[in-house]
Amino acid sequence: MNRYNNIHILMYTFLTVILFSCKHGEGEYHSITDKIEAKSKNYHGTSISSEQYLEGIKTIKITEGEHTFLIPERKSEIKSYACTECHTKPIEKLKSEDPSKKAHWDIKLAHADLNTMNCITCHNGNDMDNLTSLTGSDIDFNRSYTLCSQCHSKQFKDWKGGAHGKKLGGWAPPRASMTCVNCHNPHNPGFETRWPAGYNTQKVKERE
Repeated sequence: MNRYNNIHILMYTFLTVILFSCKHGEGEYHSITDKIEAKSKNYHGTSISSEQYLEGIKTIKITEGEHTFLIPERKSEIKSYACTECHTKPIEKLKSEDPSKKAHWDIKLAHADLNTMNCITCHNGNDMDNLTSLTGSDIDFNRSYTLCSQCHSKQFKDWKGGAHGKKLGGWAPPRASMTCVNCHNPHNPGFETRWPAGYNTQKVKERE
């Protein structure tokens, strides 16, 4: 009998909490999502624009999923593009004909170990004007971020949503975002360890 009484008490308590927690007075909401939706009903955008800060920057418009935004045009910034101006033949043939030419040999790959990645992971020796995906599809240099997204899927998801990477101009529309290669060297993408700009290194030394 006590067991049934306890169940009834628990049910009564639960219903009481539900009834008293569902107050719908003016300005009261069930959740922060409800509040955002309610406050957004009369939102008609903003008159602020980042266009003036994008003047002189070549950009292209891309759409990734539900996100459409601008990114810097890449190919005109590559000093040696188009690559086929020099790469008139497949790499192996060029090497065998004139092994003294060592263009790009100063590049040291520090991205992944050589069992995982080498030059032809990203570059197609038969078509140097395009990058190549893991499945052998061509990737335009202007969309090199799609190459990175094959392995760095989490960062790519955050980037296209606006949570990862730097903005051009600011947060006001139109949205313009830097791509992976605007911040990371694709051959050596890691950043050097350094102290934060506002870090008091003198105090650290004094405490040692």
